[in-house]
Amino acid sequence: MLRSSQPLTGPNRKRCREDEMLLGTLLDEGERGFIIDTRSAQAAKQARMTGGGTEPKSSYPQWRRLHRPLERGRPLQESFIKLVEACNDTSINMDRWLSRLESCRWLSHVKAALSTACLAAQCLDREEAKVLVHGAEGTDTTLLVTALAQVILDPSCRTLTGFQGLLEREWIEGGHPFHLRCARSAYSHARLKQEAPLFLLFLDCVWQLSRQFPFSLEFSERLLLTLFDNAYASAYGTFLCNNEKERRVGCLCKVKENTHSLWAWLNQPGEKKKYLNPLYSHNALVIWPSVEPQSIQLWQGLFFRWIRSSQYLDEAWAEIQRLVEGN
Repeated sequence: MLRSSQPLTGPNRKRCREDEMLLGTLLDEGERGFIIDTRSAQAAKQARMTGGGTEPKSSYPQWRRLHRPLERGRPLQESFIKLVEACNDTSINMDRWLSRLESCRWLSHVKAALSTACLAAQCLDREEAKVLVHGAEGTDTTLLVTALAQVILDPSCRTLTGFQGLLEREWIEGGHPFHLRCARSAYSHARLKQEAPLFLLFLDCVWQLSRQFPFSLEFSERLLLTLFDNAYASAYGTFLCNNEKERRVGCLCKVKENTHSLWAWLNQPGEKKKYLNPLYSHNALVIWPSVEPQSIQLWQGLFFRWIRSSQYLDEAWAEIQRLVEGN
């Protein structure tokens, strides 16, 4: 599986022989690969007017392009804001609340992300084909799909250590602009153009996997909540800035020199234990999630965490851990 930004064909349909040769060398004669574009066909076509575009069939004859549009900007942020507002409104009845939940479309975004990741995973696992994933810049929905596909396919990415490595590789080193995307929260009245909860959407999708496969992920919901908190406000430098260049050589930030790593804190023996799933059992198989409407649920542990006590859930979880350790 590969990932990239969009090809810069532009309105004149420019070609890049190096790109064509690079993708050509990945496939043997008679083999085919899949290009999963996370934009709609119309959006990809419109991108030509600003220098972007997509791969023309004539230049990439062994590659089949599939468009699976995923929101990455203002609509996703507005969906997040509407969901938080609905979850915090305790004055309405159930029918009206369910109507608001549906209208915010957050669960539709979760379903779309999981469906696209499953498509990429199926191309790799069942078709045994090469897959290239890209959107526009390749730092948002592209990373969402490639990271989720690896969690679905690779059992090592479902361990605590492997999941940290996945985040480091796909999101942090992959160039997701955390500073721009997580600049403010859903409670902010500011509507910043660049803000969008892509990383939160990824964490929600992973939570859906953990709920459908409760024995297959070594880490617990508590880790996902901690990652969400640290993406928006953190005492550590792991999610600061927009890319590795800013983190390493930024004149103002100097993240590497002036901050500590979130991973170093999480991996301390006393802390690490708090984030483990006591029900975990190594599963070497691919985990194929259901994306049927009844299978996608609202992440109550996150969206209701400040308005509903988790005392009984915490006590039940502690009892499970005690029983597992006793055996």
